[in-house]
Amino acid sequence: MAWKLKYRCPVCGYEADVYEGRGLFRQEIRAMLCPDCKTIQNIVVGGIIADVAPSYRSEVGRLCLNCGSDNIRIWDRRTCPNCSSGHEGGMQETGEREFWT
Repeated sequence: MAWKLKYRCPVCGYEADVYEGRGLFRQEIRAMLCPDCKTIQNIVVGGIIADVAPSYRSEVGRLCLNCGSDNIRIWDRRTCPNCSSGHEGGMQETGEREFWT
């Protein structure tokens, strides 16, 4: 069971959907920050797909889904990718949650 959460930057208004929990096939979706295109991308890791595709076992060596950069890193759920703001808590969960399988 997983949830889709919405995050918003109070400084510039950038919004991102981030997933929490595990999907139907035991996969985890990790929020990754891409400093090159200034976005947050959700990367599928683990689960049944990792049994047949070893590259899905971790986020190491993965590319940004938006621009193809290999410069992605795990997002700290605070720093805004658009304006780099981390002031006063940085990106904030808006309270909008949606059940996701």
